[in-house]
Amino acid sequence: MKQLFILTLIFGFLSLGLSAQQTAPIYNPDANVKADVAAAIAKASAEGKHVFLQIGGNWCPWCLRFHKMIDEDKKLDSLVHANYEVVKVNYSKENYNKEFLLTLGYPQRFGFPVFVILDENGKVLHTQDSGYLELGKGYDPEKVERMFINWSVVTMKDAAVKYGK
Repeated sequence: MKQLFILTLIFGFLSLGLSAQQTAPIYNPDANVKADVAAAIAKASAEGKHVFLQIGGNWCPWCLRFHKMIDEDKKLDSLVHANYEVVKVNYSKENYNKEFLLTLGYPQRFGFPVFVILDENGKVLHTQDSGYLELGKGYDPEKVERMFINWSVVTMKDAAVKYGK
């Protein structure tokens, strides 16, 4: 009986450790978002990429679902990292980043998460309401993939040539 109790305690502590690892914060309320985005723009410019801003908070289940899907779907993860510099912008009671979001035209009006794609110079190209990417209790990988492809540097350059920029 004593051994069963000890095993139960050990299993309980291991389970707590695993769940703590799975719920590690994604958004940092203490991050300097202006500096992070400026660094991402500089890197994107040097590498021929765009910047993907994922705006949300650790309090938001849909934000966590999106992060998990990208993290676990190797095709999407590769697509994102090949074409974008990613910055996770916190929006929570600890830090709403209101001044920064003002410069983006208040994307939080669409709910959370909300995605903003910047070009290599920091100009807003697109604001995406994530609700259009949902499927059931998660996200539709095909719609998400299409968003990332449609706003990539390569696709934007092809569109400029095709439609006469």
